[in-house]
Amino acid sequence: MRILLVEDDELLGAGIEDALTRARFVVEWVRTGPLAATALEHSGFDAVVLDLGLPGIDGIDVLRCARAAGNRIPILILSARDAVAQRIAGLNAGADDYLTKPFDVEELIARVRALQRRLHGAAQNVLEHGHLRLDLGALSVTHEGRAVALQRREFMLLQKLLAAPGQVMTRAQLEESLYGWDGSVESNALDVHVHNLRKKLYPGVIRTVRGVGYVADPAA
Repeated sequence: MRILLVEDDELLGAGIEDALTRARFVVEWVRTGPLAATALEHSGFDAVVLDLGLPGIDGIDVLRCARAAGNRIPILILSARDAVAQRIAGLNAGADDYLTKPFDVEELIARVRALQRRLHGAAQNVLEHGHLRLDLGALSVTHEGRAVALQRREFMLLQKLLAAPGQVMTRAQLEESLYGWDGSVESNALDVHVHNLRKKLYPGVIRTVRGVGYVADPAA
């Protein structure tokens, strides 16, 4: 899951970025309102963690612009503005959730996961595919009841594919989901992750669509 983090406080932003990364999210961190607005226009994210007091453009205006443009991405406001009227204003402007500072980082991660479940129409923290079970809360995978040890990006790739079984994901979509804006990605990195997943799970779980990308085979 790819998260856009919008936070101008360097220390707090670094802490949130680290916590979300350890929870196996891909995080893109921007520090100003204009950069947030641009990122929302041009990049595909799964959710946004949005501060309100930003340089350049206030977070509420970033939110309103995104909604006015028809962008339905889940957005969680993270702000020191804790008055009831301010929280109501944020939700009325189109936010999906509102968390006030100071906050517990585990609660933030739990709320982001809730947005993730809502995005995929799932009520549970678990994705199941045949005998394969991926637990988003525990960050664990089992196949026929056997624990499978996956590297961070292997887990993220499997999660992305299992969230939409039968839907072909292009190489560009998957690489962006795994690496974000990192331009130094090896050209065969995605293929290596797919190869490793097939070895650790079973060959039929991920099918190659030549010239396009990969798909979690719904019949597997």
